[in-house]
Amino acid sequence: MNSCVDDATSNDADSDVMAQGRKVLHIDCDCFFAAVEMREQPHLKDKPIAIGGESDRRGVIATCNYPARQYGVRSAMATANARRLCPDLILLKGRMALYSQVSAQLMEILRDFSPLIEQVSVDEAYLELQPEQQASEVAREIRERVRNELGITVSVGGAPNKFLAKVASDWNKPDGQKMIPPERVDEFVRVLPVGKISGVGPAFQGRLKAVGIETCGDARGWDLKELVRRFGRSGVLIYQRCRGQDNRVLSMERIRKSVSVERTYAKDLQRQDECLAEIPALYERWQERIARTPWQAEALAPFVKVKFDDFTQTTLADVTELATPEGFGRLLMQALQREDKPVRLLGIGGRFPQVSEQQLSLF
Repeated sequence: MNSCVDDATSNDADSDVMAQGRKVLHIDCDCFFAAVEMREQPHLKDKPIAIGGESDRRGVIATCNYPARQYGVRSAMATANARRLCPDLILLKGRMALYSQVSAQLMEILRDFSPLIEQVSVDEAYLELQPEQQASEVAREIRERVRNELGITVSVGGAPNKFLAKVASDWNKPDGQKMIPPERVDEFVRVLPVGKISGVGPAFQGRLKAVGIETCGDARGWDLKELVRRFGRSGVLIYQRCRGQDNRVLSMERIRKSVSVERTYAKDLQRQDECLAEIPALYERWQERIARTPWQAEALAPFVKVKFDDFTQTTLADVTELATPEGFGRLLMQALQREDKPVRLLGIGGRFPQVSEQQLSLF
């Protein structure tokens, strides 16, 4: 990716050092699952590989390595499409126990550099550094240790806040780093495409482009009231991020808010009674998952998820409903009435009631 400002020519070098203010690093593993598999099976290193489900079972790609990406294969792509793009694609089953083990080792390495850590997912995290720590040097040390100790690579972005650090970590992938010091934030953000803002997907980008907003610099010509009038609460996000503003602190604890299970069907479910017949099996799997948590099923607010054959989906929650097979069945019937289409995926789950009440309007 080309930089908005001048970068050092070396992929793993960056002359920028954040000398003052808040210092946040975003660490992102490079094609994590595939990287672990290539470490375990070195003969796969230069071959196109992907982790995911088989195409005859409606599988999707979880991740793929860079040789596969050269063919256009991407995460979340249907496996059937991936095989059409890359006939020689080697598809591997995921080994979550192994990936979780490597993830835990990664987080232990990161804790050696700062106790202020927010683990975002199995393969990414934020660190907040102390004023005396040199961000670019810490980034280099992290990358070196991960490469030497775990046999995989990470890319690191450094900036005064989480938003910019995450953008920066994607700038020089793979196995690269980029620092955005405070004095270069304005220069960097001004020409940044609005699509780099988390939460601004293709549909929202289209709405912004329709009014002449393609870069953060374009959005700066709009005042806050007008952005909110046009785009609601998302207008506030655009206003702040297009000025490089992000006051979010690191979340030191990842609070699990829900437990769920889902299944993608090899053949679409055509009728409501077919969908309802799947509830007992889903409920049994859900109970097994609940048993591995400190929660009780009756304390959770149930929800159902339905994905139709055209990949549109709907989710329905009700804090007054019971998390029983009958309760899930009633929710499912309501959800199915929203669309008259064949169903490719069903899911059920439960949330803490206090979370569900806050988010009920979303469903």
